[in-house]
Amino acid sequence: MKTVITSEGENLNAPFDKRFGRAAWFCIYDEGSRESSFIKNENASVTGGAGTRSAEKMIELGVTKIISGDFGPKAKELLEKFNIQMVILQDDNLKVQNIIEKLNK
Repeated sequence: MKTVITSEGENLNAPFDKRFGRAAWFCIYDEGSRESSFIKNENASVTGGAGTRSAEKMIELGVTKIISGDFGPKAKELLEKFNIQMVILQDDNLKVQNIIEKLNK
């Protein structure tokens, strides 16, 4: 099962990014193999439609769950259509590693 965690950087010690469509990076975590990789969010600085474009990328990657702080209405609608679970966290002090540790419990 692939889970994406929005991140401010490209490593496990990076702060959790509460923005979905404009997150700097996406950490792709495979809950089965417990491996993680990072991809740069190419939509972070687009003028409009960042959330929808990022949602389309998640569908393309075959993600089943996304952990972020906020999802815009259009992104949320698209993710719901493809049965992608959205988990909202509001903790400003989390690192990507902290979230992965919680997933592994």
